[in-house]
Amino acid sequence: ALKTKAKEAGLWNLFLPESSRGAGLTNFEYAPLCEVMGRVLWAAEVFNCSAPDTGNMEVLERYGTEDQKRQWLEPLLDGRIRSGFAMTEPAVASSDASNICTRIERDGDEYVINGRKWWTSGAGDPRCAVLIVMGKTATTGELHRQQSMILVPMSAPGVRVLRPLHVFGYSDAPHGHMEIAFENVRVPASAMLLGEGRGFEIAQGRLGPGRIHHCMRLIGAAERALEAMVARVKTRVAFGKELARHASIQIDIAKSRCEIDQARLLVLQAAHAMDTKGNKAARKEIAMIKTVAPAMALAVIDPAIQAHGAAGVSQDFPLAHLWASARTLRIADGP
Repeated sequence: ALKTKAKEAGLWNLFLPESSRGAGLTNFEYAPLCEVMGRVLWAAEVFNCSAPDTGNMEVLERYGTEDQKRQWLEPLLDGRIRSGFAMTEPAVASSDASNICTRIERDGDEYVINGRKWWTSGAGDPRCAVLIVMGKTATTGELHRQQSMILVPMSAPGVRVLRPLHVFGYSDAPHGHMEIAFENVRVPASAMLLGEGRGFEIAQGRLGPGRIHHCMRLIGAAERALEAMVARVKTRVAFGKELARHASIQIDIAKSRCEIDQARLLVLQAAHAMDTKGNKAARKEIAMIKTVAPAMALAVIDPAIQAHGAAGVSQDFPLAHLWASARTLRIADGP
């Protein structure tokens, strides 16, 4: 019902800069909307703006063929299906994607895929219809030209979901994070994205905008945590006075205000750089925000939890889940 209302109101596919399929917003213009969505962990899906779908749709829009767009991008943009992104592997340190071992081998008019992935976000959703899989099409030659990305239907024979993975005990339902085995999975050669050896090129185009989205959502999460802390300390009395009147609490609130505003400005600077210089030229700014924003969110959420006492780590407040999500992004967006 919420998605229908958002679609009818035109609050749909708000990302995709420089594309007629999007809402016509730049990264800079879209970033504050992400902040608002970040206040609630599931809010982005209401507007068809949730990961990993947004990154996958950007890949298809930038690098997909017309047939690939017709088969997968259009139903994703319409919200009829969802998708997953399969890059990380349990056997190797996958933050260095050159370590990835999954093989994608040409066999006539098909590619055969063998490997094991985990933390494949989105794959647990029953609506997930397609995966973008990163693997090796070559084992020799230039290191960063050995990897490719390919479209794999979830229904393809040999795609086997082994188990869901929990994040600090949270299942992140409904989309979930899955461990998946690819056992002699065959897809048509037309499923290859952009061409063999172009995986790193695609990854850089995909991850830049995604990091802006994650970072602004983290700022929204931090704002919500700070607001919850301020409200809590006004209603609790300890050692003869309101918590809000204790100097240590005031210092925590002041520091959090500074940290949130500083991080927001840095993220907006990165978004502006992406809009004006392009994602590749803005890689320094993107690298800065992917480290600053999660660290900031953790620094803000932690004292908010402390101010709530035992309630802060309970299911009665969103703080524990917000903390778990922020801590995870220190890994998910790269070291």
